[in-house]
Amino acid sequence: MLLSFLKMQGTGNDFMIVDARELAIEPLTAEQVRRLADRRRGVGFDQLLWISAARDDGTEAFYRIFNADGSEVEQCGNGARCVAWVIGQDGASDTVFRLGSPAGTIDVQMLDDNLVAVCMGQPQFSPEQIPFVAEAEAPLYDIEVAGTSVTAAVVSMGNPHCVVQVDDVRQAPVNELGPKLEQHPRFPQRSNVGFMAVRDRQNIDLRVFERGVGETLACGTGACAAVVAAQRQQQLDPEVRVTLPGGQVVVSWYGNEAPVWLTGDVQLTYEGTLDL
Repeated sequence: MLLSFLKMQGTGNDFMIVDARELAIEPLTAEQVRRLADRRRGVGFDQLLWISAARDDGTEAFYRIFNADGSEVEQCGNGARCVAWVIGQDGASDTVFRLGSPAGTIDVQMLDDNLVAVCMGQPQFSPEQIPFVAEAEAPLYDIEVAGTSVTAAVVSMGNPHCVVQVDDVRQAPVNELGPKLEQHPRFPQRSNVGFMAVRDRQNIDLRVFERGVGETLACGTGACAAVVAAQRQQQLDPEVRVTLPGGQVVVSWYGNEAPVWLTGDVQLTYEGTLDL
């Protein structure tokens, strides 16, 4: 069977996207995803995004997210922007519309110059909602890792995030602490791990070790989680530019029960067809 796909990237976070809205087929198996994610023998990507027909009235489509290791996850901010671009090119009736995802419905807005803004919903801090093992909610937690204690903020942006503040992201122990915190027993569903340095009230630097992928050039929900974590500590203004290895995104959050908005560029790299 031949399957058409798009290869896209948002701030260096790259995706294989299958638009299956008119196809009567199930998503690929975990083994197929792992083989296609191989950057030497397959397509190569951080996540596979599978677009299917809308499940709810008022939405244009539904999308699912599969990590490079084959695991399915709840949300992906940069991926959502790429899905929005695909729908915006074919089928959306306006520049503002809604998409369905495993983490719930999100609003998207198509802007000029291939910029896409997505509403990532309200951040969740309750340990039960993240999920995270803790007796009570707190702005920061001490997590024991490899014989030492790491202070981190923990938040859900539709998926679990652990945010560690550092002085310089270039020197951050991403590949040492990232896997340990991702797999830490206090995160029952594993975690994305961000290493954040605050430059000033409008700018942060960030590196992210993504759950099921490893370090990536960018992580949209990770950028949102980092900004929210630092804003809760009164370190940032409501609108913040996040610099990641793959480029920059803008995160806006006005606190309390306000939703988080993520804005950044997307790019179609190429189109392809593979024989399953």
